[in-house]
Order: sequence, then structure tokens, then C-alpha cells
Amino acid sequence: MQQSMRSQITPVQAGGAPAKSSHKEATAVAELLGRAPGCEYTIAARDIWGQPLVICNAPLTEAGSPMPTRWWLVGARAVKVVSRLESTGGIKRAESAIEPLAVARAHSLYAIERDRHIPIGHVGPRPTGGVGGTRVGIKCLHAHLAWYLVGGDDPVGRWVIDQIGDELEKAGAMAAGAKAL
Repeated sequence: MQQSMRSQITPVQAGGAPAKSSHKEATAVAELLGRAPGCEYTIAARDIWGQPLVICNAPLTEAGSPMPTRWWLVGARAVKVVSRLESTGGIKRAESAIEPLAVARAHSLYAIERDRHIPIGHVGPRPTGGVGGTRVGIKCLHAHLAWYLVGGDDPVGRWVIDQIGDELEKAGAMAAGAKAL
């Protein structure tokens, strides 16, 4: 029996707020991104070597401006594999393969999940849109995959796994034999 890919990563969002990243982990995330994220975040999933794969960002930056990307794919190997898919027309293929209403539903669910973490009484700009800040269609396969990997109901993330799951497995983003749900 094939294992679910989601059972092979270490999600830390379920069941409450995860612990803050250590200094070592914060340094690793900054190196993966080429800069600090600019907002509070937690490591939401790790690759098979225990390195950060997905981070969960606060909905507001440290300066109080909107952070629309709640789930961010940071694992260098996984980012490279997904970037290759995007650069070869992956977004257009995904938009052709996935019903627009399913994508719209994913954007809505993502926004609801993100917005429930905005502090009560917050005044000022709020994040808008859904996955990666997009309101309609598909903007970034990385963002969709990141959310899917931590349990989001995202047909685009599922499509990415269907397209490049073997490459993601070789990149350490998922365990051998794991398949999309």
C-alpha cells in the first residue's frame, strides 16, 4: 500500500501553534530565501533530511503590512524542481487541467485560514486574495504546493505532485513511494 505524501513530512501547524524557530533554524531559513522573511513564521514542514521545506508566515509583516503568502516553499531542492515545472509552462498547463471553480475554492479556503490569524482589532491594511495573494487563477505553483504539503485542500498542489512527484521525491521533499492524496 502506498503511503500518503502528507504522512511523510513533518507538519507542525496541526493542533495548535508550533514553537518558534531556533536561531540555527532562522539562519537556515534566511539562507534558503536569501533574506529574512520579514515576518514571524514557523517551520511547518521539513524535508526527509529534517531541513525546512515549508514555512508558515504570520499574515502581517513585522512592519504591519500584509503578508499574503501564508505557506512558503523554502526547501532549495523542491523550489528548484517546481521552478523547472513553472519555466516549462506549468502554470498554463495547470490552468487548463484544473477547473476554475476548484482553484477559486482553494483561494477562498486559503484566505479564510490566513485571515483567522490576523490579530483581533487590527487596523490597517490586510492581506487580500488567496494562495500567494492571487484572487483569480494560478500565479505560483510553489505557493500552491507549499499549502498542499501542510494539508491544504489545494487541487493545484495535488496537480504539481501528479506532474513532478518523482522529482520531488529525488529532491527529498517527500519520502520514497509517497503519492498525493
